[in-house]
Amino acid sequence: MLTIRFIRAGKKHQPSFKIVAVEKSRSASSGKFLEELGSYNPLQKKTNLKKDRILHWISKGAGISDTARNLFIKFGVIKGKKIAKNKPS
Repeated sequence: MLTIRFIRAGKKHQPSFKIVAVEKSRSASSGKFLEELGSYNPLQKKTNLKKDRILHWISKGAGISDTARNLFIKFGVIKGKKIAKNKPS
């Protein structure tokens, strides 16, 4: 199964993330992904998303991680409710 998720790509104490389509069973640190769909830099608040490619992979049945889903909703790529990061016990 495919999933859309973050892969960390920054230096120590300077996080930067790639948003990629990857096989769910692959580890995030393997670096082997199908396609890069965008990037996110939380320190500079910069986001680069390929909306058409993201929607393409979702239409093919790819799942989305909770954090990536919240980011897509924030920037209007998809519609829906955000998922709570810390679920109350």
